[in-house]
Amino acid sequence: MISRERRKCALEKGVIFDIKRYSIHDGPGIRDTVFLKGCPLRCWWCHNPESQAFEPVVIYKADRCIGCGACERVCPKGAIRLTQRGFVADPELCDNCGACVKACPAEARELIGQEVTTQWIMDEIEKDVLFFDESKGGVTFSGGEPLSQPKFLEELLMECKKKDIHTAIDTTGYAPTEVLMRIAPYVDLFLYDIKLMDEKKHEFYTGVSNQLILHNLHALSESGASIWVRVPVIPGVNDSQEELDAISSFVSTLGGVEHVNLLPYHGTAVHKYEQLGMSYLLKDLKNLTKEEVGKFSRIFEDKNLKVKIGG
Repeated sequence: MISRERRKCALEKGVIFDIKRYSIHDGPGIRDTVFLKGCPLRCWWCHNPESQAFEPVVIYKADRCIGCGACERVCPKGAIRLTQRGFVADPELCDNCGACVKACPAEARELIGQEVTTQWIMDEIEKDVLFFDESKGGVTFSGGEPLSQPKFLEELLMECKKKDIHTAIDTTGYAPTEVLMRIAPYVDLFLYDIKLMDEKKHEFYTGVSNQLILHNLHALSESGASIWVRVPVIPGVNDSQEELDAISSFVSTLGGVEHVNLLPYHGTAVHKYEQLGMSYLLKDLKNLTKEEVGKFSRIFEDKNLKVKIGG
């Protein structure tokens, strides 16, 4: 018989698109990273474009397609047509119902995202508690933007705390301050992204202002939270001396920042945009060299900030 506590835990539902086990880059120790769907930002360099929509989305792997046309025949919206890229869905017509996924014999189509309960997630997490305990690891909630599903996230965090599991959140910080501060007592570590200090550039490259993001980071710092600041370094976007000076100067004024992670740009997500039928706006960018990354690191170190590359 299911206990009352277990029934209560199972009431909240949310949408995730992946659980990455044995992660060593999303916080201390060995961790499970739970990826929640939905994000209010549209960063040009986003590595998880499948996370942006709140609902499940269908991806198309053209290299697996055998050209049978089963997807086109079963689509209730008539959204799928044969093109030079294969059987591509019109995003204006496709409602991601998943009928084409079920019909495809070659598994060339996949529905990314599923609705799950808090209890389902906790059952998965608890399979790895031994690894957490031995490595001083835990669970990281990422996305998308996990704060975009606040009730689901809060319940997950509370359940982890009940079981003494270390918690981290990988966040853009773009959420109502009251939501952030409400969940903060259940978060052991914030992995907090800072992309640009220039507000106009931030809005151009991400779709939103950075004022709430900077305000929330300051509020977290004032609250005594433990923070790792993450800075994705994107050529031509925020890799100038002026911009990195501005970011490092701001971060150096904050308490609670254990270190800064510089995340050098890489274009490994290009294939995801192709599978989603989305345009990747930075496809011609080259990866940063070790020399360039070293120079950027020194900008932060000159402000007495501890720097780690990657992570």
